[in-house]
Amino acid sequence: MENKKKPNPTDVHVGSRIRLRRNMLGMSQEKLGEMLGITFQQIQKYEKGTNRVGASRLQAIAEILQVPVSFLFEDAPGAESSGNRGFAEAPASSFAIEFCTSTEGLQLNRAFVKIGDLKVRRKVIELVKALAAVDDD
Repeated sequence: MENKKKPNPTDVHVGSRIRLRRNMLGMSQEKLGEMLGITFQQIQKYEKGTNRVGASRLQAIAEILQVPVSFLFEDAPGAESSGNRGFAEAPASSFAIEFCTSTEGLQLNRAFVKIGDLKVRRKVIELVKALAAVDDD
């Protein structure tokens, strides 16, 4: 009888948020590990939730990824801090995270953030909305 311990859902969530942000920045596991002074294998374990991230390391990761620590816990399972949200918002949030971690989502995000002109960014958003409306017809 195998007694494999399952990773804690919060650890898995935090790991997935680390992976999401790292990918959004186009940063490799090797680069993040190097900046933290640890191996990429350790980053893999953090991202899978098999190893917990200590508080000081979590702070260092957030600084390197240029996000507040709270970003890594957004929409975590059992989190009560977002108590003013309705049940209807959870699937949309899940969809957004799923999209952002997809190949297309990452490519779109990386290209979009490289657009320096705010007016051009707005025009791109308008174009995407117009294309989405055409698909709805």
